[in-house]
Amino acid sequence: MIEIETRRLGNHEILHAIPAGKSAHPLPVVVFYHGFTSSKLVYSYFAVALAQAGFRVVMPDAPDHGARFTGDEQVRLGQFWQILHGSLSEFAGLRDALYQAGLVADQRLSVAGASMGGMTALGIMARHPEVSSVACLMGSGYFTSLSKTLFPPQDATEIDALLAEWEVTRALPRLADRPLLLWHGDADDVVPPGETFRLQQALQREGLDGNLTCLWEAGVRHRITPAALDATVDFFRQNL
Repeated sequence: MIEIETRRLGNHEILHAIPAGKSAHPLPVVVFYHGFTSSKLVYSYFAVALAQAGFRVVMPDAPDHGARFTGDEQVRLGQFWQILHGSLSEFAGLRDALYQAGLVADQRLSVAGASMGGMTALGIMARHPEVSSVACLMGSGYFTSLSKTLFPPQDATEIDALLAEWEVTRALPRLADRPLLLWHGDADDVVPPGETFRLQQALQREGLDGNLTCLWEAGVRHRITPAALDATVDFFRQNL
């Protein structure tokens, strides 16, 4: 049995899932980030599965998504990279709120996400050594190069400046010192699977892949499969 609710944590509303009766107990925590134009509620099946496995799950809405959506779809479509940066910047406040509320057991705090949320997870891993482990599903950590083809911004220089310090290019040792799960469908038609392959190859080339689990699903486009959900839960059972 689990409990699931929406509540305030820090400055924002979150989706909160926990094993039944454990709401006030310190637990290992997974912060999970949703994809672009989606919401925490749409991705709530991850909260259910992870809470059933014994974790506290915290799912925020990205800026201008879910409970934070301003209602202007056209404006949002032009702000992909700014929204990603907003989620990256907000993580520290969410982390602090979790610790101040006494909700994290033994500093066991991990991050996961899918699509834009996977990019968020990798960016957080690159900057936050206190995170225990990370799962990135159909994402990328190469923001400045990917922004040339995925939702290209009007001002590329501005986006490069915002995101350069968060991307994986110069952070491979920080990605290597903790467990990392990369999952991607090899027919992804939105976030190219080559993004995950590039990171896998970079870590292997430097001999930094000892903590890496890289899973591919044949013929799968840009979507989460039951196998991806199961792999995420299994990963955190072993690494959180």
